Amino acid sequence: MSQSIKDRVLYETTVAGGWNFSQIIRRGRSIRITDLEGGANVSALFYNADNCSERYNMGDTLKIQHIASLFRHTCIYSDMGRILMSVTDETCGWHDVICGVSNAAGIKEKFGTNEYQDARNEFYRNGYDSLLVELAKYGMGRRDFTCTVNFFSKAGIDGEGNLSFAKDHSPAGSYVELRAEMDTLMVFDTGMHPLNPSDKYLRKPVNVTISAAEPAAADDPCRRFCPENERGFINSETYRI
Repeated sequence: MSQSIKDRVLYETTVAGGWNFSQIIRRGRSIRITDLEGGANVSALFYNADNCSERYNMGDTLKIQHIASLFRHTCIYSDMGRILMSVTDETCGWHDVICGVSNAAGIKEKFGTNEYQDARNEFYRNGYDSLLVELAKYGMGRRDFTCTVNFFSKAGIDGEGNLSFAKDHSPAGSYVELRAEMDTLMVFDTGMHPLNPSDKYLRKPVNVTISAAEPAAADDPCRRFCPENERGFINSETYRI
């Protein structure tokens, strides 16, 4: 991290692997997530912090920008046509938006049973239930669950439509930086990607820093990524006049 970024840091923490985290990222701030050991996966949900019925919409995010994953200078759209966050910087080149999160049945099938009563905080968690635990802190539950973004993970697809997990996609030190274009509640889990073929239950920690950020200028590359993004930025900027 450069000295200029360090000077703007407002908050910093490390989130353990296989754990959950949430934070409201205010407009004019950014969040940087760093893969500390390599092989991390961050399954994230996004909501308008002032009205959580407005949330990330995968379909609009992809079709508006003509993309199949998130990468540098792309944006995260809500179901109201506003941009919640933009990807101002990242190092992986591809962040999965299609595969969702692990669930209890899948974890049990792959790794067996390792419950809290026996293992305490080392029990085998799954992404779906982990995110629900975090959503409950904001009065939300199953009906509020929506599509996730899997940062640091890539899923390839063959000619038959079969998905496959890209191994070693995120080396240690990889990062993604998101700028909040409106006050956004970000909820995430650091558990394994559902397609990860590892026969071991992996726990990969990430570092989180929240910093002050300059608003998107007229020539901002996220704004200029496609003509439609200009309209999305205007919708976000005029939300709270």
